[in-house]
Amino acid sequence: MELLRDSDIDSSALAGKRVAILGYGNQGRAQALNLKDSGVDVVVGLRGASGSRQEAEEAGLETALVEDATASANVIMFLAPDEAIGGIYQEVEPRLRDGVAIGFSHGLAIHFNFIEPRCDLDVFLIAPKGPGRALRSLYQEGQGMIALWAVAQDATGNARETTLAYGKAIGCARAGLLASSFGEECEADLFNEQAVVWGAVPEILVAGFETLTDAGIAPEVAFLECVGELKLLADLIEGNGIAAMREAISNTAELGAVLGGPRIVDEHVRRRMQDIFAEVSSGHFARQLQAEADGGYPLLEKARAVARGQAVEHMFEKLRAVAKRD
Repeated sequence: MELLRDSDIDSSALAGKRVAILGYGNQGRAQALNLKDSGVDVVVGLRGASGSRQEAEEAGLETALVEDATASANVIMFLAPDEAIGGIYQEVEPRLRDGVAIGFSHGLAIHFNFIEPRCDLDVFLIAPKGPGRALRSLYQEGQGMIALWAVAQDATGNARETTLAYGKAIGCARAGLLASSFGEECEADLFNEQAVVWGAVPEILVAGFETLTDAGIAPEVAFLECVGELKLLADLIEGNGIAAMREAISNTAELGAVLGGPRIVDEHVRRRMQDIFAEVSSGHFARQLQAEADGGYPLLEKARAVARGQAVEHMFEKLRAVAKRD
């Protein structure tokens, strides 16, 4: 594994270039501000009725209509939701100049053919491995967030240089840029979202809370035990690794983990994980995502309502209110 860092990268590939950020959400805001602070000429492309215009301008960013931002740019970064990118690309493609570079922070739209880029365009990936808020805060602290990079289409012969210079400008090369591919990044990320961090972990937290409360444990205690300690676990793993995390806890906790963990994550769970990865790599999930968007997000709306109504969520709000009073 080779990590490219700031000293390995020539920033001149972006010198005199104008970068258009399409989307001012989680990644869009962070990347736009980091680019600006790195001295890059950046414009945020927004819809005419976008409520983000005032926020972006108050942050010191130039804004323009999507069509005007893309027409003036040498690099266009698509940071809108995955399911919206296909429509945005079709809208702006006629205004893209020959030989410009289009970039993404997730491989889905390219890997699963939500768009088919013109043959004269450079197509690249810079995928920070964390949320935009952390990307921004790390940059402001003089640190960086590791990112994956890839080139899917090198029409000009300069795609690699543009990609790495972009990764450096948003601060990721401070931590390191790791070579990947659109397909590898996309499939690994979608799998993790469903089967590990964003899918499985919250379900385990809720199930643990409900198991304890069903057994008569006070909900405050159940929350602190099953949910409140998660950050401690994450910090220990980030700082020391999984093996050292186990050794850093008490013998009681370590033995409990050794005996209990494999009973929860058994062969049945591992087979389910394999099933999820197969659905991801076949494109089944990408089709589900597009269908969900086309239908107005009924599954997501229902799931959000259910989550907001769970007892564990009410306990979180109660404990947070108590902590704020103190």
